[in-house]
Formats: sequence, C-alpha cells, structure tokens
Amino acid sequence: MEILKQIIYLLVGLVVFVTGMNFMSSGLRTCAGRSIRRLFKKIKNNRVASAAIGAGTTAIIQSSGATTVMVVGFLNAGALTYSQGMSLMLGAFVGTTITGVLVALSSFSFSIFLMLTAFIGFIFGFFKSEGLRSIGQILIGFGILFFGLEAMKGAFSVPTIQNGIVNLLSTISFPLLLMLFGLVLTMLTQSSSATNGIVIVMVAANPELLVSGFYLVLGATIGALLPTLLASLKSNILSKRVTYSAIILRTLGAITGTIIIWLFASSLVNWLGGVPQDDVAILLALFTVIYNLIFLILCLPCVGLFEKTANKVFKDKDTLKKREALHHIDDNLLNTPSVAIIQVKKEIEGMLELSRINLFLGIDAMLNMDLSTTKEIETREEEIDFLNTTISDYLIKLSTKATLHDEAKIGAYYHVINDIERIGDHACNFLSMAKKMQAEDLEFSKLAKEEFNRYAEVLQEMFELSRNIFMDLRYEDLQRLHELEEMTDDMKDEFSNHHFDRIKNNECNNELTPFHSNLLTELERCADHLTNIGYSISNPTGDEVKHTKVKME
Repeated sequence: MEILKQIIYLLVGLVVFVTGMNFMSSGLRTCAGRSIRRLFKKIKNNRVASAAIGAGTTAIIQSSGATTVMVVGFLNAGALTYSQGMSLMLGAFVGTTITGVLVALSSFSFSIFLMLTAFIGFIFGFFKSEGLRSIGQILIGFGILFFGLEAMKGAFSVPTIQNGIVNLLSTISFPLLLMLFGLVLTMLTQSSSATNGIVIVMVAANPELLVSGFYLVLGATIGALLPTLLASLKSNILSKRVTYSAIILRTLGAITGTIIIWLFASSLVNWLGGVPQDDVAILLALFTVIYNLIFLILCLPCVGLFEKTANKVFKDKDTLKKREALHHIDDNLLNTPSVAIIQVKKEIEGMLELSRINLFLGIDAMLNMDLSTTKEIETREEEIDFLNTTISDYLIKLSTKATLHDEAKIGAYYHVINDIERIGDHACNFLSMAKKMQAEDLEFSKLAKEEFNRYAEVLQEMFELSRNIFMDLRYEDLQRLHELEEMTDDMKDEFSNHHFDRIKNNECNNELTPFHSNLLTELERCADHLTNIGYSISNPTGDEVKHTKVKME
C-alpha cells in the first residue's frame, strides 16, 4: 500500500510540476507576448542576434515548443527567412535549459521557501491591474512548480521506488535505448522541460543514475520538436525545411553526444564518484546547458550550408508542379526583349485558356450542382495564380531592357494578365456558391438555367474573339466584342427581372435571390474582363476606346 501511495505522489507531483510550468509560461506569454511578436517581425539577418532572441524568448516564456511553433508561424507567413528561423530555433534550444537549472535548485534547502511565491501570486490575483494579475500568475506557477518537484523528490527518495527505477533503467541500459526512452517520454509530456525536470529530480535521489540521466536528456532534445513538427505539417515548404533541418540536426547531435558519453562512460563514472551527492542535480542541469551551447556554436556558422542542403533535399513539389504550366518564357531570353515579348504573349494565351476552362466548369458546377470538378478547378486556379505572379515578375524584369515601343506592349500585357486572373477568381467564386447552394439544398429553376446557359454561350464567343483579337491583332473584331459586351449588360437586367417575376408567380424560391444576383453580377464582370483583354491592343489599360490605336505589331 505504501508503494502505491508513493507512486500516486510521484504522478501527482509530475502533474503539479507540469501545471505550474504551464501556468508560469502562460503568465509570461501574456506579459511579454506582444513585445516578442513585434521583436520577431523586426528581426534582421544577424544569426547571433537571432539566436540570442530565440534563447531570451524561450527563457522568458519557459517553453521551447511555444517559441519554435511561433517561428513556424512566422515562416509560414513569409515574415522570416530560413536563416532567421533556424537561428531562432537554435537559440530556443539554449533558452529551454533554464528550466533544468530551476529544477536543480530544488536540491537546495532554501527551495522550500520558493513555494511561498505561489501564495504571493495568489494575493496579486485580487488586484484589478491586468499586469499585476499576470505577474501573480507567474508567481503561482513558479511556486506550484517547486511544490510538484518536492512531491516527486519525496516519492523518488523511497527505497522501493528507487530500486524500481534502477531496475528499469538497468533493463534498458543500452545508451541508444535510454536516449529513445527520453525521446518517447518527452513526446508523451510534450515538454523537454518536464522530462529534464523528472530526470534531474530522479538523479538527485539516485546519483548512480547520472550517466543514464545524460542519455535521457539527450533523447529529450529530439522529442521536444514534436509540437514544431505538428505545426509545420500544414505549413509552407520553408517552414518544413527549417523544421526538418532542426529535427535532423538534433537527432545527429543527440546520437553523437550519446556515443561520446558511451565511449568515455567508465572514466566519467570514476570521476563522478568524487562528486558530492548534493551537486549531482546541478551537474546534470549544467550538462544540458553546456550541450546546447556547444550545439549552438557548432551549428550557427553552418546555417547557410544547411539552407542549401535543405533546398536540394526538401523540394517544393507544388511549385515544381506549377512550373510545368510555364511553356514559353525563360530568363535567358531577357537579353533579346523582342523575342521575350513574343514568348510572353504565348504564355498569356495559355493562361487565358486555363481561365476559360475553369470559368465554364464553375458555371456548370452552379447550374447542375456538380462538385466533382472541385479539385480540378482548385488545381488549375493555383496554376493561374502562379502564372500571374511569374509573368508579372518577368514583365518587370523585361521593362528595364525594353524600348519605348515595347513598353506599351508590356503595360498592356500586365493589365491583360490581371484581367485573366480575375476571371479565374470568378470561377472559384462560382464553385463556392455551388457548395453553399448544395448545403442549403437549393437549385435554380429550369428557366433560370436556360437563361444562364444563354449567357455562357455569349461568354464563349467573347473568349474566342478576345483571344483572336489579342493574339492576331484583329482590330476588325473589336466592334463585335463591344456589341457582345453591351448584350451581356442587357441580359443581366433582363434575367434579373425574369427572376423576380418568377418569385411573384411562385415559380421560384426567394432564397435563391442572392445566388442568382451574385451569379449575374460576376458573369457580367467576366464579360468586362474579356472586353478589356480585346481592347488592350488599342489601349494599354484595356478600356474601350474608339478611334485610338497603339500599334501592337
């Protein structure tokens, strides 16, 4: 019964310790969170400064996991580079060792008085000031942390528990297995600080386990990255590169450290025999500090090399796939602007075709409640966005080398790709509306579908005209394009009136009105964009202009 009682003390002590640590961390984040986020946004490409900020941030908020997850968020938002993100993470690994030092203080007799900070923090909780209450939360967490450590110390000091732990660690005495055990324990607690705290308290009660403790805390350095890994799974490729690089480096570092200690284990044991028992906990805490400092010193100068390696190993498959959409433009052609402009025009033609396919798939999805093409539309929309960005960047580069005559074409092309990109956006809007209509069990009437199909037929002809006018400079077709654009304006008003007539005659559901109105409006805007594309050969902005021609041959 006594053993069960001590096991309960041990488990509850662990819970209290972790709760205290989280409480303290939460209070510290509340006090310093905004300042830290502002500091992250202003960070420069100085690796040492970045590492110092990472270490300081983690020491303040008492969680390397919180810091590294924050780094992943900034990387995903494009606010940090690889070098900045990796340097911050390397610093965070040093900052997290402060918890081990705090835990080691529990081996001193004055640690009992540190628990009183919880009572002081409790008093602070009655103040109205949010700042003082946050400080109170920090003090409560600090005091509870030491209370949990005291409970664990009491359980670890019981001979039966000590013998059980010694037997367990003797069973898995192989260094790499002990390292793996520390890794798993950290993944379960999701805190290397918690693992280090447990190990330090355990070693303080059982000094003969110090070497095993080294292996356990080395394993914890890998397991601590689980929250970071989870945060990066749905992030961009840059976040993944930094996270995977950190995991690989921490794994290699932990294995190397384990092998070194393993090779010199006998000499280490002999030396440790002369270390006073009260200093063993401090020794293990100092080991975590020294190991992480050495890791930082060795890795920080090599961040550039790590980035190059990560770029080669962890390729951006999505970007590579999108790049397949490029067929004509190439940076090598920039030195011959006249050829580059011809190739840009061909690339724009392909982009226009992608938007045409998507637009009519989107219309079909709305009219027939068919969402089977959702993935196809979304993938093609990514290609359209990629082409818009890539061609825009290419045109900017080209404009620095172009003649005055060519600049007019470049200006026109820039407006054309924006019109095409907007047509692609309308297609995605149709898809979103189709999903909402399906969720609300709504569907257009047969008459409404027939009208929308007539509208789509006009847009099909406008697509063909716009493409021919733009690619072949068929000025004679501008009049027909203008007539069709005016026809779409009339059709919008006509079909809108028909819809309300059907509602009055109870031939249509009034709940369809927002969808009907939005679809008509967006179709009419597509017609405007197509008109702009056609008229871009007369006016770089794409506006309809009569009697004005900018020679685009």
